[in-house]
Amino acid sequence: MKPYILKEISLKNLKKYSYKVAILPWGATEAHNYHLPYGTDIYESEYFALKSAEYTWNRNIQTLVLPVIPFGVNTGQFDIPFTININPSTQFSILKDIIQSLTFHSINKLVILNSHGGNDFKQMIREFQGIYPDFFICQVNWYKVLPMNTYFEDIGDHASEMETSIMQIIEPDLVLPLSEAGNGAHKNYRFNAIREGWAWAPRQWTKVTSDTGIGDPSKSTPEKGKIYIDKTITQIGDFLIELAECKPGDWYI
Repeated sequence: MKPYILKEISLKNLKKYSYKVAILPWGATEAHNYHLPYGTDIYESEYFALKSAEYTWNRNIQTLVLPVIPFGVNTGQFDIPFTININPSTQFSILKDIIQSLTFHSINKLVILNSHGGNDFKQMIREFQGIYPDFFICQVNWYKVLPMNTYFEDIGDHASEMETSIMQIIEPDLVLPLSEAGNGAHKNYRFNAIREGWAWAPRQWTKVTSDTGIGDPSKSTPEKGKIYIDKTITQIGDFLIELAECKPGDWYI
């Protein structure tokens, strides 16, 4: 039993510890080009959560990883077989119940470790701030921790070189040969405002890409994935330590 993994630990052992921060990995169930599994976001979010928690424990900071949430917001992918969608309102209800549960157990710091671009918890967190003013909640998108163009040649945002490279480390047996992958060619919105980033609208996935990929995975390697993973875990782990050591309410300098 690893003491930082809630789904593994027993009550007898859990009582030995005083956890400072809870980590909630949140993924999605959706196609990832032709070569990556539907659970890619699930594997990624849980992996980064577990490895980041292990990093903190190796430095005597007790964090706790909650079981991963396997479904995300996928309203633009209903026409792709077996995409599983939960709406933002559903996410809000799930998150509210989890936070309420944690308040009974003397944890008042929660990090949502998100792996799916369709998940956005910012407005939910703003609402929870009014409901639980003494509870610190933040969202970490692990794929935004580091600048991708420093580590990868093709900067896509779904089943691309980055995501394929890290899955070659996390779950290599579930990654098909790159010869099986689509090229990740995709369309962009015709509107300059959206392409420039100051306007936004969700994408209808099958009108944007034929293989569900956004970005070319052909230059993916485990070596690239290992470097990116290690540096990302260090960054997240250091943040978790800083958060754990911070006194509640003393968030600002």
